[in-house]
Amino acid sequence: MKNKLFDLSCYPNLEVRFRKLGYSLIAGVDEAGRGALAGPVFAAAVILPSEFENSEIKDSKLLSSQKREEIFDYICKIALDYAIACVDVEEINQIGIFQATFKAMFKALKKLKIKPQLVLIDGPWVISEYKGLQKAIIDGDKFCLSISSASILAKVARDRYMEEMERLYPQYAFSQHKGYATKLHFEKIEKYGPSPLHRIYYKCFQK
Repeated sequence: MKNKLFDLSCYPNLEVRFRKLGYSLIAGVDEAGRGALAGPVFAAAVILPSEFENSEIKDSKLLSSQKREEIFDYICKIALDYAIACVDVEEINQIGIFQATFKAMFKALKKLKIKPQLVLIDGPWVISEYKGLQKAIIDGDKFCLSISSASILAKVARDRYMEEMERLYPQYAFSQHKGYATKLHFEKIEKYGPSPLHRIYYKCFQK
């Protein structure tokens, strides 16, 4: 599929356009944690029923944590198929966050039991390792219900993981900032130094 520009304003749910082209099994893929300083990067792949619509499903960043939790369970129930995967910090430090993000996406796709006819990826890049039909959609989590669903699954799964990690490293308050670059997080790093969960290849850790 050629990488044509679409008038996205005409398609609040872009899957509608692709279904009209004959694609019924569409997988949306998105990540969570790419911009964090600590913790794994998570990715999810979701295949929704063909005629499914739900106005409550949107970019995970636009939802409260409570709402994300509610919709997470709902998506898992109604999806034809879904999968969640991650790449841990050790590997992120070895290959970099860009490659790790796409590796997590590829792992999620490989875990699907149903083979999609088309994969839609949030952002400007496709997954180089994936050999099936795929298309990168800039701001896809705003225009593609399946990508929005994937963003919610990835975000909730990662948040749950970071909350669990606070039990191992309570001094970093991971449940509050989830590893992102907040003032509180930087204060904790300054006080305690980096933990095994931190992406130490980042420039902010190089002194």
